[in-house]
Amino acid sequence: MKPALYINRELSWLEFNYRVLEEALDKTNPILERFKFLAITASNMDEFFMVRVAGLTEQYYAGRNKPDPAGMTPKQQLDAISEAAHDLMAQQYNCLNRQLIPQLEQNGIKFVTYDELTPEESDYVKAYFKTTLFPVITPMAIDQSRPFPLIAGKSLNFIVEIGGNGEESYAFVQVPGVVNRIFKLPSGKRCILLEEIIRRHINKLFKGYEVLSAYCFRIIRNADLDIDEEDAHDLLVEIEESVKQRKRGQPVRLEVEKDICKKSFEFLKKELPADEQSIYRVSGPLDLTYCFAVSGLSDAPELSDPQMPPIPRPEFEDRNIFDVIREGDLLLHHPYDSFDAVVNLVKEAAADPNVLAIKQTLYRVSGNSPIINALIQAAENGKQVTALVELKARFDEENNIIWARKLEKAGCHVIYGLVGLKTHCKLCLVVRQEDDGIRRYVHLGTGNYNDKTAKTYTDLGLLTAKESYGKDISALFNVLTGYSKELGWSRIAVAPTGLRQMFTTAIKRETENAKKGRPSRIIAKMNSLVDVDIIDLLYKASQAGVKITLIIRGICCLRSGIKGISDNITVISIVGRFLEHSRIYYFENSGSPIIWLSSADWMPRNLDRRVEVAFEVTDEKLRNKIKDIIQLTLKDTVKARVQQPDDIRYKRIDKRGKELIQSQLAFYAEAKKYYKDYKKEKTKDVFIPVSSH
Repeated sequence: MKPALYINRELSWLEFNYRVLEEALDKTNPILERFKFLAITASNMDEFFMVRVAGLTEQYYAGRNKPDPAGMTPKQQLDAISEAAHDLMAQQYNCLNRQLIPQLEQNGIKFVTYDELTPEESDYVKAYFKTTLFPVITPMAIDQSRPFPLIAGKSLNFIVEIGGNGEESYAFVQVPGVVNRIFKLPSGKRCILLEEIIRRHINKLFKGYEVLSAYCFRIIRNADLDIDEEDAHDLLVEIEESVKQRKRGQPVRLEVEKDICKKSFEFLKKELPADEQSIYRVSGPLDLTYCFAVSGLSDAPELSDPQMPPIPRPEFEDRNIFDVIREGDLLLHHPYDSFDAVVNLVKEAAADPNVLAIKQTLYRVSGNSPIINALIQAAENGKQVTALVELKARFDEENNIIWARKLEKAGCHVIYGLVGLKTHCKLCLVVRQEDDGIRRYVHLGTGNYNDKTAKTYTDLGLLTAKESYGKDISALFNVLTGYSKELGWSRIAVAPTGLRQMFTTAIKRETENAKKGRPSRIIAKMNSLVDVDIIDLLYKASQAGVKITLIIRGICCLRSGIKGISDNITVISIVGRFLEHSRIYYFENSGSPIIWLSSADWMPRNLDRRVEVAFEVTDEKLRNKIKDIIQLTLKDTVKARVQQPDDIRYKRIDKRGKELIQSQLAFYAEAKKYYKDYKKEKTKDVFIPVSSH
């Protein structure tokens, strides 16, 4: 293994987050959308520190010095991350202060400081502090009898220096997260941040004392759960307890205002504690996720992207969903195609007297999930309902615990996944009694059963009543819920037992075909490419002459364009309005292409430590549709970036002389056209008798 052949995973992720920041910097995007992208970069960065940086920090302090495939030890990675993350944060605030705030003002919306308030606005704000904020805020003194309190991760706080009676001491005040951080002034066009209001009135919280200074700070804590599943008597209770411990995780990042006084700064460093590398001095408001709420400050259509509501699939209108699926396989392309078809499959199954059983995996679902509610209704209607709820879905643990208990209460058979493995596959099986016997209806997807994220994530789903799929998925559920053994599959490949082998065989086959002069090609679309064994196989395929195109949204540890090693590999990343989430794997196979869709990326965790499913698409019409999706994605000249030869950086495609194509907008236009053409064709089929008069 040569380290020069691989890109460090963490630095590749930071490069991806920079591509998201590019969308905030892109002046062709409407201003409110640019604020959203800036907020996404901040949210991404928080999670990155809570999990990835926290993990590396633990390795470093445990004395583990094993280098990663790129040859970097945990300490070297932490140093490189610190340098890149400080630079990225500086660019975030340059974007906010120099571009977004001024442009927002040009469009009539202004964030003001307290000193910029008019007398009328000042009175309005004072009244708000007195009636709403003062009763909510709780100042916490720090002295010999009251030690430094537990500061919640990601919360925004003030460190307050207090003077009086000849002594100086400290207190802290948490900015309440239960009220909107952006406070609209009566005009509706002027706003002030909550912390500015609290800062000006903070002396009212410390009557009889002098407030010497008050500065904002924020910490990010280690939030990666460490669960001993083998010894856990009750996994649900164990995870509940671990989620509570998350609040007490070690700090991995400290954000402070740039002009914080030295005394308060040194006090924070000592109490938290924090080293210089983990400290970020900020030139503006802390916690840029507040920028998500900026989109609600104006309803002017020109300040946001045009609305793109998902398009209903016309085949299902006024028809029984099972009749439609029985006529032939259907491919759903979200968010362009509405997710309602998937929701309605479960809803109709719950109400249909002929449905005997519903089995479903649940990884991430929405807060008021219509699918969960339908499963509960199905159980109450006497159906056999089995739900495999993955309690270990990171940052959704609490939500999934709530749903698991509701499902159990309704009489559903709830499974909490397998010990040591996350169940990440997306499966729904409906067993129905019909005139000719039992028939199984299946939905297989690349994304979660989440009706909210289905409007912003690009994913693919297959609806089928073919026996080959139904038999496979029935057998897989028996493996997941009981003691049944895997006996081989017809249309699927499953991790951790066979998915890696399937991909390995497919890549090696393309390599051998290229050597023999047969048609060979690999096109793979995924979220991340990290697995070294897969990367090495791709390098060998490239050297054999296989043309390889990788469409990877986020992390890519492969280096393209290395002479003699990866000259035949191109890596592109599309970052746009929707989050690219679908996984497509295309292998030319000597002119008889094999196409797989999957819940899995090419990462060790997906191939070795999760239950994942790849499903082969056999219907020729759907295969052609997937080929069209791939080709249109590769034609993108607006939102696509290309990994530079033998480099970590990505650059936008040179648009000169090229047609401007945004694949995501083109897919939406196609969905609208399909709906319109389908309805038009159906109207032609309606027989209208001609009057004899």
